[in-house]
Amino acid sequence: MIRSLPFRRSLVALLLSCSVLVSATACGDSGSDGATRTGASPSSSVPAPASVSVPAPASVSVPAPASVSASATAERQRLAKTRFVANAGLAAGATYQWIVKPYRAGTFKKGAEGRTFALVKAGLAGGFAYNRLKAAAENAKGDPLLSKAVAPLTAGIESLRGMAAKLRDGEAGEGDIGAFESVIDSIKNAGKSAGAEVTDKVPSTSQLTG
Repeated sequence: MIRSLPFRRSLVALLLSCSVLVSATACGDSGSDGATRTGASPSSSVPAPASVSVPAPASVSVPAPASVSASATAERQRLAKTRFVANAGLAAGATYQWIVKPYRAGTFKKGAEGRTFALVKAGLAGGFAYNRLKAAAENAKGDPLLSKAVAPLTAGIESLRGMAAKLRDGEAGEGDIGAFESVIDSIKNAGKSAGAEVTDKVPSTSQLTG
């Protein structure tokens, strides 16, 4: 019995050592597992996917329908004819009212009653008619048929450039008056052949001086 006492002490010591060792191992495993679980932090950065640039679609021009284009062309031609008729009509009205009629009536002759006033009016009408004829010739370019009819008359229109001064000074003769009449008649005929008939429109005094 006395000999068994050291043996018992040794056995107790051994058991205590084993108990401590088991506890330490369990703690170590628990800590290791916790570290493993907590090691993956939620805030770990995950690389964002690379941005992909998508090129914008190329713009595609859609041609206008033929009907729209034809309609726009027809409208331009209609306006060109309307303006031609208006300008040529004013030129014709001014020429016959303030140049041809008084000349035929003898009002431009020296000593005739109202001659001075008539010559002033004729000079204004001459310049006005020339400018309206130039505008009418420009308007005609907007319509192929009218342009073709008026084109040969541009030289005749240009020959009237200095007529206003001759009329104002009482120097215009039969040939000058005839030249004005001829150009006006030619413009009217050209317009009629292209479907743009011209009628005389006498301008007001304010239009002559404007």
